[in-house]
Amino acid sequence: MARTIVKRTMRHPFEGAPIARHWVAGSAVATHIINGVNLLFPAGERFFVRSVNRFKQTFADDPKLSSEVRAFFGQEGQHAREHERYFDVLRDQGYEIERFLKVYTTLAFGVVETHAPAKLALAATAAAEHFTAVMAEQALTYRWLDEMEAPQVMRDLLLWHAVEEIEHRAVAYEVLQRVDDRWWLRAAGMAVAASMLSGFWLAGTLTLLRQDGVGARRLLAELQQARRRRAMITGDEQAGLLRDVFIEGIREYLRPNFHPEANTQADAVAARYVAERGLKAAPSPAAP
Repeated sequence: MARTIVKRTMRHPFEGAPIARHWVAGSAVATHIINGVNLLFPAGERFFVRSVNRFKQTFADDPKLSSEVRAFFGQEGQHAREHERYFDVLRDQGYEIERFLKVYTTLAFGVVETHAPAKLALAATAAAEHFTAVMAEQALTYRWLDEMEAPQVMRDLLLWHAVEEIEHRAVAYEVLQRVDDRWWLRAAGMAVAASMLSGFWLAGTLTLLRQDGVGARRLLAELQQARRRRAMITGDEQAGLLRDVFIEGIREYLRPNFHPEANTQADAVAARYVAERGLKAAPSPAAP
């Protein structure tokens, strides 16, 4: 399969674009669900790079895959830098994030990564890249951020990231297949990725909500409101983050014949956004 991965040098103007504390439809809960996963991105992206780079000798003799891995590293490094810059917005808004970040990085990378076999870390990376690609396709298809009147700078940050997650969604998976293509390892990586992503995402979200004084009643009310808006946007009454990303994402990933690029719809929505925003486009694949 032809992959086209473009590193786009971006610097989002957070400083010149005041961002409200609750910038997603005025909802603390909806905002902090996104802010919560934002807290995970920089260290997570760097982990992805490390986990693939440990196996560089495996693809050193393949110029095409080596080139794709370098482009993947370039995109992930840029994502980490831009999301880390967004941390300053949260700090300026008065949120204390240092303790959460310390606990997250210590447990996830100082403990789990240190003790996990390198193959399992790679398998977890491939699975996490599947989750990010699923979220990316949905964000670009349904354009929640537009519907919820998010600030343009946040739309630009998250949808640029989404495009590039789609472009490189198969790279870590392809490296894993070269290293060890056994289904049980892929499944074990999914178990690690799903538990770590959901656990730390929830913890990050609750850390921010607690600082806003959001209690159980408001939390449930705003979750219901967000669910209704998601259902209205998608036209699916059962739509929800748990089902659409985690349950369906895991089910798809564990199919024996799974491949990240089988879903070509993701490429189509990414290409439309690239054209719409005038981003640097991926070159057309060379004719066979």
